[in-house]
Amino acid sequence: MAIKVYERVPSTSPLKRNAQIQLAIDLDSADRTDEAIKILKGVTTEDAKDLEAIMALGNIERGRKKFGDCGATYSQGIEVLPAGADKANSVWYYYRGICEERSKQWAKAEADMKKALELQPDQPHVLNYLGYSWIDQGVNLDEGMKMIKRAVEQRPDDGYIVDSLGWAYYRIGNYEEAVKNLERAIDLKPEDPTINDHLGDAYWRVGRTLEAKFQWAHARDLKPEPDDLPKIEAKIANGMTDDNSNSSAAQAEKKKDDGKGG
Repeated sequence: MAIKVYERVPSTSPLKRNAQIQLAIDLDSADRTDEAIKILKGVTTEDAKDLEAIMALGNIERGRKKFGDCGATYSQGIEVLPAGADKANSVWYYYRGICEERSKQWAKAEADMKKALELQPDQPHVLNYLGYSWIDQGVNLDEGMKMIKRAVEQRPDDGYIVDSLGWAYYRIGNYEEAVKNLERAIDLKPEDPTINDHLGDAYWRVGRTLEAKFQWAHARDLKPEPDDLPKIEAKIANGMTDDNSNSSAAQAEKKKDDGKGG
């Protein structure tokens, strides 16, 4: 119904541009993404400095995992950002960094994450993403862990960020702390397959094998990403091996950031 109403706004109306942006967002929500992208590209062609439309386009592309496209879209916005709006500008570098990291351009992603923190120090989602990425790569371990802990201090009830702390402990081999934090993450986000999978891995490492298989089975039933399902099923069948150990970087946070709202 909203789509039908927005489509009726006449082209001469001063509200047409706002209606087009909302129309595109609703079209994407209705899985009519190609139409949404076409509309927003039309708006941004008419006004290359329309930051609201550019952000909406980038968010839709990011939500649909078009990471090469969204990186270019956020770059278009960054080129025309107003000076002095550091806090508001920070999110553009953060979102572009996500797109770059997901399209395997880590050097660019790292630079953008650092720029985002320069503009808005201690932003919890940026701290979490950058800190965990470092830990997952085995670099800057102390600084990365401090960053994630600062993120958790600010967002203690965010299951995704608490999951990142638990998984960071797992990656550095502190399995007891991993279990402690991942159990808390499960309390906060019980229906998330990635967190259940992570807790299963941690249980296995501390010798709680029956509980590990229960968590993996729960993760399997919660409809994980298609790429993750075979790994989870292999762990249920055979336990943890070098071939099926989970080494994904900041999966839970990425899942959140791939979405439209970020």
